[in-house]
Amino acid sequence: MTERPAAPPAEFDLHGVVGIRLVGASTTDIAAVRRQLGPIERPLEREPEIEIAYVDRLSSDGPLRAIGRDEAAFDRSSFVLLRGRFKVAVRVAIPFDLVGGPCRIVAERGVGPIPLLVALVNLTALERGLLPIHASAFVHDGRGVLVTGWAKGGKSELLLAFAARGASYVGDEWVYLADGGARMVGLPEPIRLWDWQLRAMPEFGARISRGQRARLTATRVLGAAVGGAAEVPLVRRTAGGRTLRRARPYVDRQLDVQVPPARLFDGRILLESSVDRVVFVESSDDPRITVEPIDGAEVARRMVHSIRHEWLDLWTAYLQWRYAFPDRPNPILEGLETRLSERLHEALAGRPAVNLRHPYPPNIPALADALAAHLE
Repeated sequence: MTERPAAPPAEFDLHGVVGIRLVGASTTDIAAVRRQLGPIERPLEREPEIEIAYVDRLSSDGPLRAIGRDEAAFDRSSFVLLRGRFKVAVRVAIPFDLVGGPCRIVAERGVGPIPLLVALVNLTALERGLLPIHASAFVHDGRGVLVTGWAKGGKSELLLAFAARGASYVGDEWVYLADGGARMVGLPEPIRLWDWQLRAMPEFGARISRGQRARLTATRVLGAAVGGAAEVPLVRRTAGGRTLRRARPYVDRQLDVQVPPARLFDGRILLESSVDRVVFVESSDDPRITVEPIDGAEVARRMVHSIRHEWLDLWTAYLQWRYAFPDRPNPILEGLETRLSERLHEALAGRPAVNLRHPYPPNIPALADALAAHLE
């Protein structure tokens, strides 16, 4: 495939705190980063915190030495990631001793999504005064609600539940706390909706495109066919049957679509709000939905580890970097747990908070019913 010629530099700005500039990128490269960061493309009035330079071929300072099998490599001065999203082969040089401050990444054109870009942006935001937290956020009856917890705990389900009740969107996936946790800001990036969520709330199912509906239907049929074939008596105990059973979960993981929040919230997009309530959401094997008070400091202590878990790929790459360059540590990453703990405690301790527990998958409208009284 012939790559398109380089476009003019493209610039992105995360709430005036983290600027990202793409130099030498093709229009396809720019589109890939736009999908990663959301629609925050705007001219910078300052030098960027992160610059991504695109080249036809990375230069090499001596032979590349491998770290793992097709994972990463290094020469005398540079560290190169060789694997991107979905284990696609890439070549991206990241100076991990500089991330969190001004940093220049070099990528080969046509790379697609830049590996670890969101984590690198979030780490830079943390150092520049915004606290990234894995959360969703909305405004309901004039109150800003921050919903956080471990991945797959029910954050997006609560966002959908209150969208159906007329709430306004602030953010999903990553929300940024400012002013010591008194204020939160988000991004209008697409929301990932799963097939079961759309079935549970058909009013949202009607808002996805015809093409998305067709793809979900085709994927559902394929999953059923793969699962059915795996259970045929003559096939079940064979190597082919085992392969089909391993393939079924992979097919099921494709049962999602990306939807702009404006479409789900009927244009009710705020992107900024005070933080009036914190909801710490968890799934459990209890069939009941329960809502109880929780100390904001307890939420802070737990979320330190949830956020670090979201950055596992970043940690892996950083450890590979330290293997390559043991004399070039990154002080920001080395002290990250302490830094996160201090900032989260400052933002959440003493703030009104509740712990919502529910069975999974939840009854999405029932989540809003259970929580609404605690938001008054």
